[in-house]
Amino acid sequence: MIDRRTLLTHIAAAAVLPSALSRAAQAAPREPGPRASGPKTQGEEQIAMLLYPGFTALDFVGPHHFLAGMGAQVHLVTNQPDLRPVPSDLGLAIQPTVTMADCPTHLTVLFTPGGTSGTLAAARDRATIDFMRDRASRATYVTSVCTGSLILGVAGALRGRRATSHWSVVPLLSQFGATPERHRVVRDGNVITGAGVSAGIDFGITLVEEIRGRTMAEAGVLMAEYAPEPPVTGGTLETARPEIAELLMAGLEGFVAEASTLRIRTGHSPR
Repeated sequence: MIDRRTLLTHIAAAAVLPSALSRAAQAAPREPGPRASGPKTQGEEQIAMLLYPGFTALDFVGPHHFLAGMGAQVHLVTNQPDLRPVPSDLGLAIQPTVTMADCPTHLTVLFTPGGTSGTLAAARDRATIDFMRDRASRATYVTSVCTGSLILGVAGALRGRRATSHWSVVPLLSQFGATPERHRVVRDGNVITGAGVSAGIDFGITLVEEIRGRTMAEAGVLMAEYAPEPPVTGGTLETARPEIAELLMAGLEGFVAEASTLRIRTGHSPR
C-alpha cells in the first residue's frame, strides 16, 4: 500500500523526468566538474526542524507535513540533552530524532517554530542560539514560522532582511536589524519567514515549491485538500472585531514586553 510521501515523490519524478532528460542530453558533451557543496538529488535534502519545550505544535506540524511529504531527510532536533519527547505549549509531545550536537552540519533548510514563554526560553538559551547561528551560517534556507523569527533574530540571522512573525511581535523584528512586514510568508534571499501559526501551511507549500517546483507543491496542496473556508472570520487584526483584538492584545501584553528585551546575542558558534 502506497503512502502519501511515496505517492508525492512519484508524482514529482514523473513531472520532472522529461525536462531532466533534456537537460542531461544538452549537458552530455561537458566535462564533469566538482559537485556543489549543497545536496542536489531529489531526496538528499537535509532539513533540520528545531524542537524546544513550549513550542506551538501547529507552527511545526504544518511545515513538517509538506516538507517530510516531499521525501526529504527531516531531522527533528531537540535542544534538550536527550531524545525524550518534547512537549508543545498545549501538551502535544513530539519525538525528536537527533540532538543539536548530532545534527548534520550542512543543511538545506534550518527551521524553527514559535511559541510564547517556551520561545523566550529558547531565545535566551546560549546553546540553542549558538546552534542556530552555526547552522544558519551554512544552510541553503534559514526559516521560521510565527514567533520562531525571534529565535532567528537573536541568532543574528535576520540582520538586514525583510521578515515576518506573529502579528503580536512583528514590530519587534527591528530589534534584530530586520525590516518587519505583515504578510503570510516573506522571503528575502535565503531567509523565509511565516506569520502566525496557520501561516505555517502557506510557508510549507512555499518552501516545497522553491525546492521541488510547482508540480510537487500543487500535488501536496491537493493531497492535503488545502482549500480553507474558515467557519469563523477575523484571523487578522484588520478583520477581527475590535473587542476580540483588544482581548488578545491584553492577554499577550506580558509576552510582548518580555520579547521586547531580546537582542542579537553576540559570540562565536562552535565549528
